[in-house]
Amino acid sequence: MIQYKKLIKSFGTRTILKGIDLHIKAGEIVFILGTSGTGKSVLLKNTVGLMKPDSGEIWIDDENVTDFTEQQFLPVRKKCGMVFQHPALFDSLSIYENIAFGLRKHFVLPENEIKERVEQALSLVNLENVLTKRPGEISYGMQKRVSLARTVVLRPKVLLFDEPTTGLDPVTTNSVNSLIQNLSRKLNTTSMVVSHDMHCALKIADRIVVLDQGQIVDQGTPQELLQSQVPLVRDFLSEARDLL
Repeated sequence: MIQYKKLIKSFGTRTILKGIDLHIKAGEIVFILGTSGTGKSVLLKNTVGLMKPDSGEIWIDDENVTDFTEQQFLPVRKKCGMVFQHPALFDSLSIYENIAFGLRKHFVLPENEIKERVEQALSLVNLENVLTKRPGEISYGMQKRVSLARTVVLRPKVLLFDEPTTGLDPVTTNSVNSLIQNLSRKLNTTSMVVSHDMHCALKIADRIVVLDQGQIVDQGTPQELLQSQVPLVRDFLSEARDLL
């Protein structure tokens, strides 16, 4: 579903991604782990055209999108839904209008179908009775779930998550992780999750990819990563030792 071929991205004299080669299969849940500044979020932003690589290629669904214009990226972004670190909801709009926003922008649909899809999306993230509320009237954890509903309502083939559990308490973190796993399975989507949380990755990932200094230093299933001898991976594992 997604292929990165010798992907390089620099900012000034600093090279953030140093020749990334990575293939992600359709239906896979892949966690991209690494310390801050190792290029995890940069990889996601290059995927949907928010940044352009200096060299290398990005393929999505058998299509080379590396040199796409902004206009060409529009259908790609319908296919790839991105959930950012912060909910970024419109405070002046109701929850209903926040979720319906993308549907109105990208599709021409009758109002009854929009309502049906909005309600279905809220049901998928286990939210009810919030349609008429404003973002400021619900908790931060609920806002995160609304932002997820806003993404899945477009029915993308790929879900990209940029540190989705940052700033959440442990209970809500578990809830969001379960949602990522359940949505990926129910909707048969391919999911890439940028994170620094090995604990979460071990629980729900099909495969874990570890970045360090802009390069992949290890990757494999959770079971394979548990046997890793790479120092950075061992450091991450030591923080998740309650699962070992």
